[in-house]
Amino acid sequence: MVRRRSGDMEEIVVDERDAARKRVLARRRITSRLVGFVALSAVLVVIWALGGGGYFWPGWFIGIVGVLLVLDAWTQILRRPLTEEDVDAELRRRRR
Repeated sequence: MVRRRSGDMEEIVVDERDAARKRVLARRRITSRLVGFVALSAVLVVIWALGGGGYFWPGWFIGIVGVLLVLDAWTQILRRPLTEEDVDAELRRRRR
């Protein structure tokens, strides 16, 4: 991490390597959560099937947790990190 001073404000520049490390760790977390989700979903489907089928109640778990996993993946991986340019653009919008 590199710190730069410009006037009264201190700007923190995140090292690219640190940012890449965070993205890799986020991908690993998502992957492990996905594996757990698939395994638990399979167990629930097997229990449902052994119970004689009928109303597919594991669908509630699969649907709700699946949506939560997608949202988590979006926030962890697909969303770009906040930059100083984003903050500056927001400040310019506020001053108009």
